[in-house]
Amino acid sequence: MNTGTEHVDETLARYSDLLFGTAITVYVLAMLLFLAALAGARTRRLASKELVGAGVGSGAGATGDRTPGKIADTARRRTFSETLGAMAYPVVFVGLAAHIASIICRGMAVDRAPWGNMYEFISLTCAAGVVAGVVVLRKPANRPLLSFVLVPVALLMFIAGTELYTQAAPVVPALKSYWLAIHVSIISVSSGVLLVSGVSSMLYLVKMQWGEKAESLERTETGAKGAVMRLVAHIPGADALDRLAYKCVVFGFPLFGLGVICGAIWAESAWGRFWGWDPKETVSFIAWVIYAAYLHARATAGWRNTAAAWINVAGFVAMLFNLFIINLVVSGLHSYAGL
Repeated sequence: MNTGTEHVDETLARYSDLLFGTAITVYVLAMLLFLAALAGARTRRLASKELVGAGVGSGAGATGDRTPGKIADTARRRTFSETLGAMAYPVVFVGLAAHIASIICRGMAVDRAPWGNMYEFISLTCAAGVVAGVVVLRKPANRPLLSFVLVPVALLMFIAGTELYTQAAPVVPALKSYWLAIHVSIISVSSGVLLVSGVSSMLYLVKMQWGEKAESLERTETGAKGAVMRLVAHIPGADALDRLAYKCVVFGFPLFGLGVICGAIWAESAWGRFWGWDPKETVSFIAWVIYAAYLHARATAGWRNTAAAWINVAGFVAMLFNLFIINLVVSGLHSYAGL
């Protein structure tokens, strides 16, 4: 039940919930299409080898599999795989449109910035993550990587919509400030961008560890292991993933720092001090230091990119720890922002 005297538009709140569920469904559909496109990369590479073989084989008299009909069939399969990736990209935009509409309807329903609790905060963070993924992975060769961005997005949204769902209602008095719209939105957007960075670094580590092995085994392995090998083999190169992670941190890190500064200003207004080492403040500072260390490692000669990637993953883990454990388990001044 709603509390307080402020009016809540139940119709808009219901539309918001429906759009939120629609966004999750569309994201999952796009994720599956992208994964199918990645799996289809195996067909594309094998087709390329077939065509090369047809050109350098036994000459004009070559027969058997290297026939025009076979080559045309291979081309059709290659085109179908590429079509899956082309289909998935606009599907993401459909899900994103529903997602943003859900956030707008929620805000209109409660007549405030729609990120005053964990459910709303996660929704905004996931929307920012999808926007960041769409922008940094806009090149056709990189678009299938959106599947790996949509996995944590769909998971977080599912958790938010089930375990952390909060009915549309006014916020507690401590959050009735214009700083809610400023501080929380900046933190949420930066968290979404850093989510893409964390996923990119994890894929980089996977590619560095198992990339060559996956390429050698993808044609011989079958079943689930073979599918995993094909996915790993056809993830874009490690260097590209490293650059994507770095670009996201370059954008998200100063934004996150700005959000922490805005939070300190709000804390001085609300609690009479800029910084009190509250658990959420402490972990936010730790995460900021980790990302600063990542940027330093990337800029320092002699550091291997693998070590820097592990630092970036540590920053991503700190962000998740700050989001869930600090808000929901540890008692502090920010605990009211939970359920």
